[in-house]
Amino acid sequence: MSLLEFNDRGIYCRKADVYLDPWKPVKRALITHGHADHARWGHEKYLCTESAAPVIRHRLQLSNQLQTLPYGQTIDINGVHFSFHPAGHIPGSAQIRVECNGEIWVFSGDYKLQQDNFSEPFEPVKCHVFISESTFGLPIYRWRSPEEIFSEINRWWKKNQEDGKVSVISGYSLGKAQRILQNVDAALGNIFVHGAVDNITSILRAQNISLPGTIRVLPDMKRRDFEGALVICPPSAVGSPWLRRFDPYSLGIASGWMNLRGARRRRGADRGFVLSDHADWNDLNGAIRETGASRVYITHGYSEIFAKWLAENGIESGIVKTQYEGELSEIIEGTDPEANNTTETVA
Repeated sequence: MSLLEFNDRGIYCRKADVYLDPWKPVKRALITHGHADHARWGHEKYLCTESAAPVIRHRLQLSNQLQTLPYGQTIDINGVHFSFHPAGHIPGSAQIRVECNGEIWVFSGDYKLQQDNFSEPFEPVKCHVFISESTFGLPIYRWRSPEEIFSEINRWWKKNQEDGKVSVISGYSLGKAQRILQNVDAALGNIFVHGAVDNITSILRAQNISLPGTIRVLPDMKRRDFEGALVICPPSAVGSPWLRRFDPYSLGIASGWMNLRGARRRRGADRGFVLSDHADWNDLNGAIRETGASRVYITHGYSEIFAKWLAENGIESGIVKTQYEGELSEIIEGTDPEANNTTETVA
């Protein structure tokens, strides 16, 4: 019997009777991070990292159902040892290490190796079996340095100021939006944020994560209030009436999918910035090599292609069907779970 198994509720440890990032209600869930495809409502008990807890508690309206564990500290559940280790994806995101009788599995959740200046950096964890995403598991996805991308964003913002346009940039309200906020040149002008972004940013600030100042977009604000400004909004606001107040504006989308030809046009954007909170092809391969794992399971993304590549390179691999989405909400018309927790209209 495997230490971890996969069923219709999620990734299951039978010996401990716990699930990792389950997508159906269970008695006890260990959660890697607060994105909606990994942290779902309806479980009886939750366990996550200390720094992921405030956002998860807010989004799922939890109280004493949620327990926390510091990075690197081990908890024993019926003879199985569990610990959380930084995944680098967003603040508080974790890989879950599972050990029993000398056998070690690691479930990575979502992860990235690039530094973003506010998330805990990715930590390689040695294991026998590694469970990995492959959101961008094709050789065409090779990220440029964040410094280059943010220089592009700053130049775009300056050019829009010269042209009398408001700069509106889209990124997921948990993680991507704050990464943009943390790394753009805040000296260029005021930075306004959609209510969904403001809700999450306020929670992160309360955790002593230092972020530049922002102004929440309110219904009674006038077009002149936004002159020369940068506005950060979630993907759900793109194409919505909410954007009309900024007209004339230039719309940019920050996503790994902007690497694909035509993705920007399909979303009606003027600019696409290739910026992802997931590992690219090189970093996926590098992270897997550093684990030393002899077997790898792929949960979502370009699963078949990436699993085949690993097998051809001497690593036993398998594909697991899950309900994790990666970065799909940034390119497909979808909903941001935080967008409904704001007075702003995004429909």
